[in-house]
Amino acid sequence: MLVQNRPRLSFAHLPTPLERMDRLRAALGPTCPTLYVKRDDCTGLATGGNKTRKLEFLMGDALAQGAQAVVTFGAVQSNHARQTAAAAAKLGLLCDLILIDMVDNDSEDYALNGNVLLDRLLGARIHAVSSEGSAQTLAAVLDEHKAAGRKAYVVPIGGSNAVGSLGYVEAFAEISQQAAALDVRVDAILHATSSCGTQGGLIAGAAMMDSPIRIMGVNVYKASSIDIASNAHANAVDTLILACGEARDLTERVHVIDGYMGDGYGLPTPALIEAVQMVAQTEGLLLDPVYTGKAMAALIGHVRRGKFTREQTVVFLHTGGAAALSAYAETLV
Repeated sequence: MLVQNRPRLSFAHLPTPLERMDRLRAALGPTCPTLYVKRDDCTGLATGGNKTRKLEFLMGDALAQGAQAVVTFGAVQSNHARQTAAAAAKLGLLCDLILIDMVDNDSEDYALNGNVLLDRLLGARIHAVSSEGSAQTLAAVLDEHKAAGRKAYVVPIGGSNAVGSLGYVEAFAEISQQAAALDVRVDAILHATSSCGTQGGLIAGAAMMDSPIRIMGVNVYKASSIDIASNAHANAVDTLILACGEARDLTERVHVIDGYMGDGYGLPTPALIEAVQMVAQTEGLLLDPVYTGKAMAALIGHVRRGKFTREQTVVFLHTGGAAALSAYAETLV
């Protein structure tokens, strides 16, 4: 373990598998690198996903501070919100989800199915707001808890602060250990990045282990990768300080891939649809329509354009999200 002396709970089914994707590799042709998938869709908390690793540290911190309720934010079909609601239910905490209308999708499936359905089953209170109304709603929810004598713990969007990102410091060490056991030299870890907590944690982990592995985040959230890179670097530095007390410039470790978001966050693209279908039909693996689908589209695009060589090995970090597939049924099938 790289992280010591921080409050941490045990939610995730760890280590998650590291599996080869040989049929996908064959489908992408003779120049494709060796492909592995890190199955963080199998972390186990309410269908799993990358937020579970973060919530082990965030909820540990919440309980250490005496919280009786948790409040967090996300888009309507937020994977993070669903996993936070599950963690709160497991701990017997009240949970408020402030779900922000961030995606131009007014279908009934999007509003009621997928993660939203699971949020309700998990007993969370849902507050549907516009992007301008989240701060006011947060203030009102916190006032309500205070008036009832409850201490509320606020989890940032995506669980993406230094505390949450400790989960991906440990994940980097886990991937490294698994690769070593398989006698595999990993050249890159590729994943979707939005609120940057996963990327920041991986970068901090790589820095702590002095590893040359490239952490490649695929921008699925911002109009420009400049903002993503800046946020990922800031998170990585903060996480490194929290994990080991060391501050240093990590700019050279920040790699962001642009060009796969399409018309906006949460809006499917032809490349995403191709990626979701290709991976399902070659590997029996379900990606999601917001994050992992676009990240896989970027991996496929990089292979086709010769950005990787056949001699390299790339790990695709599957951050979960298949629970949202039913919210996009008409688009994907």
